[in-house]
This record gives sequence, C-alpha cells and structure tokens, in this order.
Amino acid sequence: MSPEHIEELLRQVAAEEISTAEAMEKLRELPFAELAHTTVDTHRELRQGAPEAVYGAGKSAEQLIEILDRLFQAHQRALATRVNHRKARAVQESLPEANYNSLSRLLTLGDRPEAPAHPYAVVACAGTSDLPVAEEASQTLEFLGHRVERLTDVGVAGLHRLLDKLEKLRGAGVVLSVAGMEGALTSVIGGLVACPVIGIPTSVGYGVSRGGETALHAMLSSCASGVAVVNIDNGFGAAMVASAIMRTGGSY
Repeated sequence: MSPEHIEELLRQVAAEEISTAEAMEKLRELPFAELAHTTVDTHRELRQGAPEAVYGAGKSAEQLIEILDRLFQAHQRALATRVNHRKARAVQESLPEANYNSLSRLLTLGDRPEAPAHPYAVVACAGTSDLPVAEEASQTLEFLGHRVERLTDVGVAGLHRLLDKLEKLRGAGVVLSVAGMEGALTSVIGGLVACPVIGIPTSVGYGVSRGGETALHAMLSSCASGVAVVNIDNGFGAAMVASAIMRTGGSY
C-alpha cells in the first residue's frame, strides 16, 4: 500500500466519508498478503520508500500473474525483474496494464512518478553489450521516480567519448558505471566526480573475464575513493542503492 493511498484513506476517515470499519477493511492485508506460494510484502513502500520487486527468473508465469496482481490490488506499483518473453506475454494477457521491455527484461504495473530535475542519476555504459544491465538499472530508477541520464558506449577503449560527457557526469547526484571486460570504466569515473559511484560489473568478456569476475575484482580493487560495487549483472540492486542515495540527499 502506497503512502499516497494511506494518506487518502486517513483523509476520508477524518472527513467522515468512510467509516473506521471500512478503513480497517481496506487495511486488512497490511503489512502482507499470503498466497499459496508467496508471502507478498504490501508494506514495503511505506517502510522503505519503494514497493517490493519480484524476481521473475525463478517463478512461473502463473505465479508472477498472481503476485503482481495482488500487489496492484494493494494499491502498489509493481516491478518484476528478469522476465523472459514467454512469461511476459502470459502476464500481459492476464494483466493488460502491464508494460514489458525486452532489453531490460523488466515488467511493470502502474504509472511512473514524475521525476524531479535534480538530483539525477547518470548510468554510464561501457559498451553496447552491457546495455541489458544498464537498462535494468536505468528503468528501475525511472520506475522509482528518478531522472536518468544515459551515457552509452563510453568505455576506456575510447576515453575521449567519456571525457566529452564530463559536465553531465559532474552534475549527477550518483553515477552508475556498467562495465564488463576488465571493468576499468568504474575507476576512471571514480577519479573524475565528487558524487558516489556504484560499479556494476557485467558478465561480458572473453576467457579470463570469467563471466564478470575480472570486472568485479577490478572494481572492488579500485584505487578511486567513493566507489561501491554490486554483484555481477545486478543493475536492479545498483538502482536501489542509487535511489536511496538520492532520496536521502545525495545531490552534488
């Protein structure tokens, strides 16, 4: 249940538009709803500022439909990550309001909040092959109500492309650096900006890149101060951290 819905419910009770009993009935499933296979957290947006997200990769289409529908019925916007095309089609057939992006593999229900101009996040993507992870991060931030500036294909193989974007980078409240291969982009950005930098290693790369482990180790070993790192390919997790930074005053 969203804060806005709770405020409206309290206003209606105060104005005697609905009874206390009616309000209690509407709050019946706060803070969670139990399904046969899942306990859905309907209190999370009140508690943490963002609704529960659903990891779609390990769930059936039927489970996704039931979980997302229950969240939506509880007056929460809903987000599911790592949803493949087949599951997305099934969800959209049952829930026509659902929107799906095949690049990020995100499925959403509900209107996107209007984003303030500041602070904004920059999502800097080293290469085109990193775009699925970068878009997972970007679209999650937009779902949460933040302005996102995308820098695409600005890896260290052509450093001039990144340096051309310095003004945009230095105006950001937080920068998410998405890179595979040797993961050097994150250290470079960390040495150029004053805001927090979140490194997102991707599984892009040959041989000793080992599915993103080389990029992960490089980012964890960065000599640039103010750099934090999330797990391999975890664009969603990085976006959640970036959202928390901006919501709590991370404007530079």
